[in-house]
Amino acid sequence: MSSFKNIQEKQSQIQTLPRFEFFQGVGQVTGGVLLSIFMLSSSLVAGGLVGLAISFRNLPDVRQLKNFSPSETTYIYDIKGKLLARIHGEANRQVVPLEKISPHLKRAVLASEDNRFYEHHGINPGGIGRAALVNLAAGDVREGGSTITMQLVKNIFLSQKRAFTRKIAEAVLAIRLEQVLSKDEILEMYLNQVYWGHNNYGVQTAARTYFKKSAENLTLAESAMMAGLIQAPEEFSPFVSMNLAKQKQKEVLGRMLELNWISQQEYNDALQQKIKLGQIRSFQGSALPYVTNTVAQELIKKFGRETVLKGGMQVQTTVDTNFQMMAEKTIKKWHRTLESEGLYNNQMALVAIDPRTHFVKALVGGVDSKTSEFNRATQAHRQPGSSFKPFVYYTAFASGKFTPNTTIPDTPVGYRDGDGWYYPRNYDNTFMGAIPIRTALALSRNVPAIKLGKAVGMNKVIETCRTLGIMSPMEPVSSLPLGAIGITPLEMASAYATIANYGWQSPATIIARITDGSGNVLVDNTPKPQLVLDPWASATTLDVMQTVVNEGTGRGAAIGRPVAGKTGTTSSEKDIWFIGTVPQLTTAIWVGRDDNRQLSGHATGGGMVAPVWRDFMQKALQGVPVEKFQPSAKFLRPKSN
Repeated sequence: MSSFKNIQEKQSQIQTLPRFEFFQGVGQVTGGVLLSIFMLSSSLVAGGLVGLAISFRNLPDVRQLKNFSPSETTYIYDIKGKLLARIHGEANRQVVPLEKISPHLKRAVLASEDNRFYEHHGINPGGIGRAALVNLAAGDVREGGSTITMQLVKNIFLSQKRAFTRKIAEAVLAIRLEQVLSKDEILEMYLNQVYWGHNNYGVQTAARTYFKKSAENLTLAESAMMAGLIQAPEEFSPFVSMNLAKQKQKEVLGRMLELNWISQQEYNDALQQKIKLGQIRSFQGSALPYVTNTVAQELIKKFGRETVLKGGMQVQTTVDTNFQMMAEKTIKKWHRTLESEGLYNNQMALVAIDPRTHFVKALVGGVDSKTSEFNRATQAHRQPGSSFKPFVYYTAFASGKFTPNTTIPDTPVGYRDGDGWYYPRNYDNTFMGAIPIRTALALSRNVPAIKLGKAVGMNKVIETCRTLGIMSPMEPVSSLPLGAIGITPLEMASAYATIANYGWQSPATIIARITDGSGNVLVDNTPKPQLVLDPWASATTLDVMQTVVNEGTGRGAAIGRPVAGKTGTTSSEKDIWFIGTVPQLTTAIWVGRDDNRQLSGHATGGGMVAPVWRDFMQKALQGVPVEKFQPSAKFLRPKSN
C-alpha cells in the first residue's frame, strides 16, 4: 500500500502536531481547561525532556544496544533436520531480521501500537498528552502513551512498575535510543523482544506457536490477531478465548482501515479468513529425551549453561528419529521379554555407532525415559566382564609376539594380591589345558586372558584402553582382563568401533554440527579420523571375535552376515553384555539392575543379551549391503619388540 510507504519516510523533524479527536469525548472538562492541560503537557514533553535527558545521568547507556543480543532458544534437530527439542530459560525466542517478518504484521503492530513511529523522534507528544489527561482524571497511571521506542527501552532497561517517574525515564531513554539506532533497527529489535504470550518472546516463536508458520508468511488476518495480543497476551490469546482474540483482531483491522493502510476489501477478507491454530509448544518435552538430554549436557560442558539457555544455537545431532525410535521400542520389548524369563527389575542401555565416522546413530539410556531420566548409556559405569577381553587380546597382537594360533595354557594359577593370593577360575570351574588364543577368546576363558595380560603387561592393556577413549579409573591388577572396572556403554561401543575401523578413530559424538542464530558455524564434527591402533592387530582381533559369534559364546548374535563381537557376564551375574559390530555399525547393549543386585543365577550375555543385539541389528541393517571385514593379511604385522 502506498499509504503504508508514506509512514516509513524518515522525517528530520515533526512539522505538525497531530489532531486530537479524543478530546471530543472527554466529559465535564471545559475546552479552555483542556487546552491549558494540553499546552502544559506538550510543553513539558517537547521542551522539558531535553533538560531531563541531561539530568538523568544515572539511566542506562542506550549505546550498548548496538551490540545487544536478546536471549534466544537453542534448537536441537535430528540428522535430517527434524526438530527434537527446544532449550531455553524464561524466554523462548528465535530472532529474525526485519525483512523476514511479514509486512502485514509490521503494519498491524504499527497501527495498533504506534502509527506515527516513522515520524517521531522517540516520543509522541500527542500520545503522552492524551495519557496525561486520562491519568490526571484517574489519579494514577492508567494509560501509557508509549511509543514503540519507549516500550522497547522499558522492556530491556526498566521495571514494569507503572509510575510517572518511569514514564519520564522511558521518554528520556527513547530520545537517546533514536539518536543511536535507525527506525528499522528499533522496529526489528522491538518485534524480536516483545512478549506474545505462552512464554513466546519475539515474532518467530509466536508465529510458530499460534499459527504453525514462519513470521514472514503470516497473513493479514493472522497478523492483526497477533498485534492484538501485545497489550494482554494471555487474556486475548486464541488458545484461551477465540472470541476475545477475534474481537481484538477486528479492532486492529479497523485501525488499519481508518489509517487507510488497508482497503475495505482487505478488511472484509481478513475478518472472514478462518484461523488455523498451532499448539502451545514452549514447554513441550523432547521427542527423544535420551538423545536431547545427552546433547544438552555436552552443550553445557562446552559453552556453559547460560549460553545454552539464551544463545540461540542450532544443533544438528547424528541421530535419525525413526532409527532412534526403533531402538527404543526394541529395548522396551526385550525388557518385558527378559522379565518373563526371570530378570526382574532389569534396566537396559543401547549405543549404536557408525565405526567409519564415530557418529552415534542410536542412544537408549533405559527402558522408559518417562519413569527415569537417568541415562545409563552415558552415566552408568558398570563392569563389562568378559567384553573387556578384546582389549587384552588386541594389546597382545599389537606386541607382534602373538597370533590367533598362539597357544595359552588354561591351567590353574595363583597371583600375589596384596596380603593374600588371587586364584582365577573359569566360568564353568574347569580347565582346558593349552589352547589357541582363538579358542580362548571364542569360549571366553578367564585364566588364559589373565595370563595373556600378565605376558604383555597390565599397564600396556591400560594404555590401549586410554587410546580407545576409556577414561574410567583402572589399576594394573591381575583381575583387570576380566573387566573388574566401571565403564559406560558409550565408552564400550566407541572402543569397539575403533577396532572395527582398523584403528582409525574420530571422537565419538552425538553432535554433527552447531551454528549460532546467524548461521555461523560454532562446531563442525565432520569426521577427521586418526590412526590410533595398529591395523594388523585390529584386523586380527576382529577375525578372532568373528569366531566368538560363529562358534563360541556369541552364537545367539548371528545375523547371516560377518559379525565380530563379544559377550560379557560379570561375577554374580550383576551385569550382562553383548557388544558386536559389522563394518557399518557397532552396537553395545547392557542389561543390569539399578540397585546392582544379581539379575538371576542363569543370566549370561550370550544367552540373554546376544538375542537382543541380533533383533536390533536385523532391523538396523535392513537395506544395508553385506560387507566382509578386511583380512589381517592385508596389513603389515608389527615386529616383535
